[in-house]
Amino acid sequence: MASQREFFNRRLHSLLGVVPIGLFLVNHLFVNHFAVYGEESFNKAAGFMGNLPFVILLEIFIIYLPLLYHAILGVYIAFTAKFNTKRFSFFRNWMFVLQRITGIITLIFIAWHVWETRVQVGLGNAEVEYGLMEGILSNPFMFWFYIIGVVSAVFHFANGLWSFLVSWGITQTPKSQKVATYAVVLVFLVFSYLGVRTLIQFAYGV
Repeated sequence: MASQREFFNRRLHSLLGVVPIGLFLVNHLFVNHFAVYGEESFNKAAGFMGNLPFVILLEIFIIYLPLLYHAILGVYIAFTAKFNTKRFSFFRNWMFVLQRITGIITLIFIAWHVWETRVQVGLGNAEVEYGLMEGILSNPFMFWFYIIGVVSAVFHFANGLWSFLVSWGITQTPKSQKVATYAVVLVFLVFSYLGVRTLIQFAYGV
């Protein structure tokens, strides 16, 4: 019974990491990238997302609750996981380790980012607009903190996507797993670029 519960929890953990958390990350990076086209473009895109019907309920049930479950179980997995050199290659074992490290970094980053943005907006201390992120990222320490946080989050999603495809039986053969590896590397590069380019725009206006 315990093994069945653990199997279910890990499958749900994997699923939530892709849907809805991963999809939210992708959407968030796309919306934020409007900053590259100017302050007005970003404010319009952010305003549209912020004014969606039932936005609070959507945030709670599609973002925060799945994220909380994924984070709690992820921390448990990170601190109890062991290398499996017999089953996986040297490269895959390193991806396994980096997945756990970036998971912890991403959790810290998200907690701080939510505090600086969503919580402050909820308290009436800020508004979701270009100037909010521009002010945060004008601090060099915060700029590099966000760079590390965003790249870690994208890596955790991309590498987690590979694990999701394997654990859910979508990529079962060595060839399909190799193709998936190339695909998730592309995902990592594309969305890391979007995230970093946006941060540079907020911090330096270029």
